[in-house]
Amino acid sequence: MPARRASLISSVPLLIGFVLLFIAAVSTAFLAHQQQEIDTRIRHTFQVNDTLERIQTLTTDAESGQRGYLLTNRLAYLDPYNLARRALPQELDTLQSELGGSSTPELTDLRAAAAEKLAELQSTIDLRAANNPAAALAIVNNDSGRRLMDRIHKTLAALHSAQEHLLENRSVEAAQLNASRSTLLLGSVLLVIVLGIGTLLDNRRRVTALQLANNRLQAEATVRRAAETQVRQLQKMEAVGQLTGGIAHDFNNMLAIIVGSLDLARRRLTAGDTGGTGRYITNASEGAQRAAVLTSRLLAFSRKQALEPKVFDANKLVGGMSELLRSTIGEQIQIETVLAGGLWRTFADPAQVETALLNLAVNARDAMPDGGKLTIETANTYLDERYAAAHNEVAVGQYVMVSATDTGAGMAPDVVERAFEPFFSTKGSGRGTGLGLSQVFGFIKQSNGHVKIYSEPGEGTTVKIYLPRYVGAASAFEAEGASSEIPNGHLDEIVLVVEDDPIVKRMSIEALRELGYTVIHAQTPAEALQKFDAHPQIALLFSDIIMPEMTGRELAERLTALRPGLKVLFTTGYTQNAIVHNGIVDPGTAFLPKPFTLDQLARKVRAVIDGKE
Repeated sequence: MPARRASLISSVPLLIGFVLLFIAAVSTAFLAHQQQEIDTRIRHTFQVNDTLERIQTLTTDAESGQRGYLLTNRLAYLDPYNLARRALPQELDTLQSELGGSSTPELTDLRAAAAEKLAELQSTIDLRAANNPAAALAIVNNDSGRRLMDRIHKTLAALHSAQEHLLENRSVEAAQLNASRSTLLLGSVLLVIVLGIGTLLDNRRRVTALQLANNRLQAEATVRRAAETQVRQLQKMEAVGQLTGGIAHDFNNMLAIIVGSLDLARRRLTAGDTGGTGRYITNASEGAQRAAVLTSRLLAFSRKQALEPKVFDANKLVGGMSELLRSTIGEQIQIETVLAGGLWRTFADPAQVETALLNLAVNARDAMPDGGKLTIETANTYLDERYAAAHNEVAVGQYVMVSATDTGAGMAPDVVERAFEPFFSTKGSGRGTGLGLSQVFGFIKQSNGHVKIYSEPGEGTTVKIYLPRYVGAASAFEAEGASSEIPNGHLDEIVLVVEDDPIVKRMSIEALRELGYTVIHAQTPAEALQKFDAHPQIALLFSDIIMPEMTGRELAERLTALRPGLKVLFTTGYTQNAIVHNGIVDPGTAFLPKPFTLDQLARKVRAVIDGKE
């Protein structure tokens, strides 16, 4: 408000200047009009003087013509007289009109004198025409004609003097108006110059003030950005603290199970008592599996897990999960599937889609402790520009939608806002890690999809997963149930294990030998090349990826160049490497992520050797 008031106050002189300039312009126009009127009156005075001179000329010429005729008796001398008789009445009428139209004493006397003079001239002309020149000369010599001419000249002189006086006054008035007009024009020019300078100075002042204000705003913006950066850093550190705290909490629980169980098993075995050791080993194994699942979920949330996407039909995938879902959520919850006809295919990792649906089902079960209904639905949908603009990282286009809707307690808006945060949970202690929805979120985003939660307290929750539509050739993927038997190998099937970590290498060797394979091992790629040359019957290369000297990918390329039919299976615990790009395993590459169980190792090795993968 003060700045606006100051701006208005600073504009007052400029406004006053423009008002004065307007007044000067109007005054100049008025003076110009007055000047035109005076010029018109001056021209009128000159016209009156011209008329007076013509009247005087006509009367003088008439008398001169009459004298010439009387002396010579030649009619040609009468032409000026005849012209005066015709023109003089018209000139007198013109003079009366120019003098305002009314008959003044001077004009009346002039008319009478002119008429008498013309009558006197006519009488002498008539006498001369009658051959009586003596009588005509007698009239001329009695001075009556001279007195009439003096009367006419005196009247004309008086009228002419009056017009000269008017001309003088009007000339003075015109000069005064012209001087006033010039002074006003000069003042207007000076005022325009002053206004221009004032405007320039005011504009410069305003620009300076604007620059100062802009500098202040930039400084404030810099301070605000610094504060926002500090707040974001604090929020980031808080999130990292929450994440590391959750990880430490869960890993400590799992390590407590593993360490405690193995310690108890060791004590029993040391004492020679084998009873109960199997239970302890099972507990330790379960703790390790839980740790592996936790790591997988963390990778999913951070969008770093290795995906193996395929083109598949979501209807078949949901239909194939029916029994698994029923066994997971229990009989007290009714499951209904609504599968869309003509559903588009999508391109994603089907195993991770199954895991995401399983996580949603578990969350729905926990939201309905007294039973309820879980509806899983599929549909074709299109996310338009408006929806994409309102949601971050959403691309406009066609999607396959898979949703899970429960009739549970629902969530408040603040809970929905934090639902995808890692380790955030409303289930209470011991009822979940808080990583289920964060894993779903990370996997869907890594698959270029979108996930949205719709929930209201007391009305239930709907989680919609959007996977991009796939347009192309059909895929051979079909959801297959895994066999309960672990596939074994044969002694004539030789596996070359390349692993730079001695403990991991030893575990892999023992596991493969347990499965019935013959194992040759190397700790470096150079050693692997030597042993490969010595054993041409090797059927499978089982190699870590991140190793010194060269990567597992480079080693595999050198060995397959020597033997094109060699089967290769990669393993690693770090997904951003030579065979995983943008979170997706390179096509045609067999991959087994660490950690893995004996069952997973058996099935993967068997599938690679048999050419099923």
